[in-house]
Amino acid sequence: MNLSAVLLAGGESHRMGKDKATAHFQGKALWQVQLNLLRELQPAEIFLSARSDPDWRPADVKFVADEPPSRGPLSGVAASLGWIRTRHLLALAIDMPFMNEKYLRFLCDQTEPGCGVLPMIGDRAEPLAAIYPAEARVDLVAALSGRDFSLQTATQRLVQAGRLRVIPVAEAEFFRNLNEPADFK
Repeated sequence: MNLSAVLLAGGESHRMGKDKATAHFQGKALWQVQLNLLRELQPAEIFLSARSDPDWRPADVKFVADEPPSRGPLSGVAASLGWIRTRHLLALAIDMPFMNEKYLRFLCDQTEPGCGVLPMIGDRAEPLAAIYPAEARVDLVAALSGRDFSLQTATQRLVQAGRLRVIPVAEAEFFRNLNEPADFK
């Protein structure tokens, strides 16, 4: 695929009580599950966005640090857009192991030059499994200099600017995330 991918692993995992990326899901660490999924897509390059470079990061995955101070996933997506060599960036959260290759390929097929895709469940955006055009970097960096660091707000502005197209979601289960130990049962 002629796009880049970033695995977003910058959360603090407060509710989990330990690094979420290393928690096991169906016999594998979440980072392995999600990285394997991204590799199935064969992107031009894969990045890992986090606050600091984790010791589990494979050598072929490029580390992208959140710009300090970290403003959550907004920082990770904005920083990653600054490194891509392609026209689009697929962002995927570390804690969304129910996502699958077929659905991500469907999203990839919906992109257009200068315009990515934003899955929506009802009126709620799913910006942690979305595809951003390279042109969105300017908007996300501007959002980091403001007071509202919500990726929900930033993506709505990108939709209004024509940089993201909304894709209604019928498969909400793909977007279920794991935030605390009870979610793994």
